[in-house]
Amino acid sequence: MERLRGFFPVVVFLTAFWMMGILFVTSAPAADLHVAPVSPLPDIHLSFGSGTPAPSQVAVTVELLLLLTVLSLAPAILVMMTSFTRIVVVLSFLRQAMGTAQVPPNQVLVGLSLFLTFFVMAPVWKTMDETAITPYLDKKIAPDVAVDRAMKPVRAFMFRQVRQKDIALFVRIAHLPRTPSSPDDIPTYVLIPAFVVSELSTAFEMGFLIYLPFLILDMVVSSVLMSMGMMMLPPTVVSLPFKILLFVLVDGWSLVVGSLVRSFH
Repeated sequence: MERLRGFFPVVVFLTAFWMMGILFVTSAPAADLHVAPVSPLPDIHLSFGSGTPAPSQVAVTVELLLLLTVLSLAPAILVMMTSFTRIVVVLSFLRQAMGTAQVPPNQVLVGLSLFLTFFVMAPVWKTMDETAITPYLDKKIAPDVAVDRAMKPVRAFMFRQVRQKDIALFVRIAHLPRTPSSPDDIPTYVLIPAFVVSELSTAFEMGFLIYLPFLILDMVVSSVLMSMGMMMLPPTVVSLPFKILLFVLVDGWSLVVGSLVRSFH
């Protein structure tokens, strides 16, 4: 208590000094307070013209809408109409076959799949740029002609990879008015799902072949553990280091990636 009584005069003095400072500031003339003038906010006007827009303005608006539509569909186009599906499925099978739950992580698998897709699809995109995109940007061809030219190399790529039985399946389901006699008669909306199903079938076949050596190694390790009476020890715990060693010794990444890229040629 004695210590608090000693602090009480100090607190009273500081409070009085603070109040005197406030009174001095509020009583000072406005001219002495050099306050920077506040700049007014700019006026914002939103008006709608009553006149008919020029055809060029309408064309630019339509092109912008088409560009936004294409950008919104870009992920689906990248996944469904390129080599991405086969690559990412095979790499996922490889990770499961080795038994490494999150190694390599999903970001690495997707990133590797994207860059391998860019590598495989580079000739197709180069043809699209030379025949469709560059002439359209130079205003040498109309938008519909550019779309038709851009789809031709993509359709050619899908026709090289798709299976005939998958195309026949979707042609029957689509109930086309007449039976296609050439690849040009097959609509793109029929070709795309047939291509995706073919890619999944090919990816599963490659995944089965990747699984076989690791499955044999698991069976060998399990048999050895059973013969040693170590039935409580999970075989996957023992076989995982041998799987990684086998994969490294045979240069597994080069084999898998090389086989994936060559499967598109």
